Amino acid sequence: MTAALKPTVATPVGAKPVEERTRVVIRFAGDSGDGMQLTGDRFTEETAVFGNDLSTLPNFPAEIRAPAGTLPGVSSFQIHFANYDILTPGDRPDVLVAMNPAALKANIGDLQPGGTAIVDAHEFTARNLKRVGYAANPLEDGSLRAYNLQAIDLTGMTVAAVAEFGLSRKDASRAKNMFALGLVSWMYGRPLEGSFTSLQQKFATEPAIRDANIAALRTGWNFGETTESFGVSYVVKPAAIPPGRYRNVSGNTALSYGLIAAGQQSGLPVFLGAYPITPASDILHELSKHKAFGVTTFQAEDEIAGAGAALGASYGGALGVTTTSGPGLALKGEVIGLAVMLELPLIIIDVQRGGPSTGLPTKTEQSDLLQAMHGRNGEAPLPVIAPRSPADCFNAALEAARIAITYRTPVILLSDGYLANGSEPWRLPDVAMLPRIEPDFAKADPDAAFLPYSRDPQTLARPWAPPGIAGLEHRVGGLEKADGTGDISYDPANHDLMVRTRQAKIDAVAASIPDIKVDDPDGLAKVLVIGWGSTYGPIGAGCRRAREAGHRIAQAHLRHLNPFPANLGDVLKSYDRVIVPEMNLGQLRSLLRAKYLVDAEGFNKVRGMPFGAAELGTHFMSVCAESDPQAVSDPKEGG
Repeated sequence: MTAALKPTVATPVGAKPVEERTRVVIRFAGDSGDGMQLTGDRFTEETAVFGNDLSTLPNFPAEIRAPAGTLPGVSSFQIHFANYDILTPGDRPDVLVAMNPAALKANIGDLQPGGTAIVDAHEFTARNLKRVGYAANPLEDGSLRAYNLQAIDLTGMTVAAVAEFGLSRKDASRAKNMFALGLVSWMYGRPLEGSFTSLQQKFATEPAIRDANIAALRTGWNFGETTESFGVSYVVKPAAIPPGRYRNVSGNTALSYGLIAAGQQSGLPVFLGAYPITPASDILHELSKHKAFGVTTFQAEDEIAGAGAALGASYGGALGVTTTSGPGLALKGEVIGLAVMLELPLIIIDVQRGGPSTGLPTKTEQSDLLQAMHGRNGEAPLPVIAPRSPADCFNAALEAARIAITYRTPVILLSDGYLANGSEPWRLPDVAMLPRIEPDFAKADPDAAFLPYSRDPQTLARPWAPPGIAGLEHRVGGLEKADGTGDISYDPANHDLMVRTRQAKIDAVAASIPDIKVDDPDGLAKVLVIGWGSTYGPIGAGCRRAREAGHRIAQAHLRHLNPFPANLGDVLKSYDRVIVPEMNLGQLRSLLRAKYLVDAEGFNKVRGMPFGAAELGTHFMSVCAESDPQAVSDPKEGG
């Protein structure tokens, strides 16, 4: 179903008509060297400045430079923007820009019937067609008749447009992504000024390449304005959003800013010990820019060293942070167990990807929940939290720091590749309203011996006593501690007490987290959908579709996965059916069934891509029809 259209807006005589749309999904696709991520980023930035709500989905190969012209080498960037609040990057594009046969073949099946396919006809040579298995040229054989096909010599026109700058043909043709950006920007009324500025900055030391890209961008816009191939352009008006200052932000960037804010709100220096790993490396890159805010970044030789350095920084009185993905979390397990034994603040950020082993480095998956919960030897409990959107990564980082510092415990934050690389508008917070986090370091008492494993009666946290302070000397290490004194102890009764105390401390975190909230508009739903992490948007969009079709359905979403909110058991037992969509084979479902003895049902997919709103909406409507039969109409397009 294509996006809703409104009547054509009146235009001056001789100008092309402009149609208003409420929402549009565009996908740019080409070789991993064709600049599709840059093209998508620029279109996204201009869309954010324009004022639309938006959500993006970058998708690229794991190889730095995959084989040109092949299906495994296709890179794409999808953006969904609208004049209302949206929750996902869209299921199916309305516009597909394909730079070669591989990009067309890999993506044409997703294009909406009647959608526009803009294709670089120059690349559809016999050799390129054969490489991806086309027996005939799809631009000529009628196989694309279901779409509005625009076969354009993007390469040829780009080379001609930049001829004056003296580049080789190969270098000149690389600017075709800017030609495509200019054309699509004209189609949807996106301004070009920001892209001009960005190109001037990016290629400041290469004036010929700078000027060629700017010329290609302008030529693409002019082509749309003057060609008869495009008889109409479109406008998507800005969304109505709460007043404030906004910027477009990716999940990894928001996480980085959240860690910086946590350092400022706690008064602690932030130390990041990290080994580069996809898709978490951008956090290291971003934090390395902010030394002025007391941030120190250390690129370690391996995952274990990164975690060990971060834990050492926490022992020294800093906010220790380490970042990784699933394979690295496994390697950090022993250090995390040591952090549990030492009872020191430590934030472990796991940006999940497809597994096991090296798995799918650039694809998303909710693969590590059980590893985060149980992936250590012995009884080693710790809090686990998960952000729900790219912008929410900021708040999740602050919350992880609050729990880690207050309860003297390592905390695992589970992001994923979809959140890390995706982006959305983020309303900049009022810094004065951010919560204060009190480190409350131990103070020496000249009249009493220091007990490093004494407990706060409410939080059960032990004192935080950095080394070098007279009167606070104490022993650290991985051997079991004696209650109170922290001396090495092999006493069976003491070990039992300490194991139970460490668990009770994590359980106590539940007293400081809010109850889970349920979105149940009339309170009459019999079906509850509950999720965690990045499934928030697709689940919400699926529930919208079900409600628009006349069904009653409730939605709840978990940020705190260990411990669970105190009221979660009562919420689950108040619904006839509980559905748990996850990008795994049922990890949260298993935890809910084990703890609350509810017959939670899974809806699971492990394809390296996020759920679509349509597939979830269809499943939700089916479950609702079984549980509470009623009339069903066609779902509206949304999400």
